[in-house]
Amino acid sequence: MSIILIVVLVLAIIFIVYTFIHLYNRLVDLRNRVENSYSQIEVQLKRRNDLIPNLVETVKGYASHEKEVFENVTKARSNVINASGVEEISAADNQLTGALKSLFAVAESYPELKANSNFQQLQSELTDTEDKISYARQFYNDVVLKYNNVCQQFPSSMFAKLFHFEKAKFFEAPESEMEVPEVKF
Repeated sequence: MSIILIVVLVLAIIFIVYTFIHLYNRLVDLRNRVENSYSQIEVQLKRRNDLIPNLVETVKGYASHEKEVFENVTKARSNVINASGVEEISAADNQLTGALKSLFAVAESYPELKANSNFQQLQSELTDTEDKISYARQFYNDVVLKYNNVCQQFPSSMFAKLFHFEKAKFFEAPESEMEVPEVKF
């Protein structure tokens, strides 16, 4: 064998090994990004869950006869805290969002409550947190898309299967939130 052929074979082997290492490391990096972005959703959900008891107590002072609304918010909050996994947390989070909408609807009936500075601050913080949750969900889904693409594209799909990189699940909105709202004047 000539020296040129040996050099070409060595370079080809180095290139193939480098490509394998690069593909594997990219899959690991993307999987870790998916996990990190999911934990960012959990951080914002925790923040919201910490705000809710204060909000409920503030509203209770003005609307003590709205017991069912408070119970629904408390139950939904508990479901979010106890949920695990993308699908379960997504469903519990959507239930809590609906319960909070009911709580704010109750608050609309009490002008003194709406004027209360503590309520306004809590409502503002909760609105800010909802925006952060929305952004975190969007970011998570963007990272999941990149990860799933790499897991399914050739040649990285071979490594994904070989090293058991599973397809990640998207954070999805429930069917009820996809319906067109009815607006009446």
